[in-house]
Amino acid sequence: MKPIVRVLFGAAVAGITAFGNASAAGKSIVLDGSTTVGPIAKAFAAQFTKSTGVDVTVSESGSGNGAKSLINGTCDIADMSRPMKDNEVAAARAKGVDPVKNVVALDGLAMIVHPSNRVRNLTREQLRGIYTGSVTNWKQVGGPNAPVVMIQRESNSGTQDAFKELVLGEGATVSSRAETQASNGAVKSRVATTPNAIGFVGLGFADRSVKPVAVDGVQPSARTIRNGTYPLHRQLFMYTNGRPAGAVKRFVDLPKTPEGKRIISETGFVNLY
Repeated sequence: MKPIVRVLFGAAVAGITAFGNASAAGKSIVLDGSTTVGPIAKAFAAQFTKSTGVDVTVSESGSGNGAKSLINGTCDIADMSRPMKDNEVAAARAKGVDPVKNVVALDGLAMIVHPSNRVRNLTREQLRGIYTGSVTNWKQVGGPNAPVVMIQRESNSGTQDAFKELVLGEGATVSSRAETQASNGAVKSRVATTPNAIGFVGLGFADRSVKPVAVDGVQPSARTIRNGTYPLHRQLFMYTNGRPAGAVKRFVDLPKTPEGKRIISETGFVNLY
């Protein structure tokens, strides 16, 4: 689990701001969950605290733990890179919690390899073969004669769940040879330093240290994710207990504001609104 990131700024800005009145100062908002949503949540937190004086705490423990935190009442907002599962919704309602999803941004699962790898495109069938273990050498998919080092996320990860749904399909399981990393950043770092590795991260994490490959001939980009042509696209969420109100509503409505849209673009994700 990553350490809690607390974003604090000085006194509230007087008067009306883009996010509402500074009269909300003294309250606090707690977020927990997805490491994919983390960069957006932390950037929102910094801007929101600066503009309103509201103390915002962001923890990145994975989508599954974010759901648990909302269910147990230990966070106000659960950051999730996948929709809540039926059993999570049932557990929430059993505790009197009404999980409401608020779409934050659009994202694509970027399949990344080391920059030295000459492979530029993989089909979903080839990706399925790599991760289920039937493809073990890069030469089988047009790459060098070298063993494939596959990197996955931990079982609590929403990104892992999205990968299984979008790539593996029902009934398929990841090979036991896969190496597990605990965050998008850790996957990116491992691939960036391992010539024969392949992994998957949220689009905002795919920087120049790695090479995103096209999937079914389509490169991940803001345009291809927004128009749905990139096959591994998804929505990112902030779940609240019931319809949000007050400071929490202003926070989850940030993606609809000019400042929120700027932050989403700057963090490498795709605006929905």
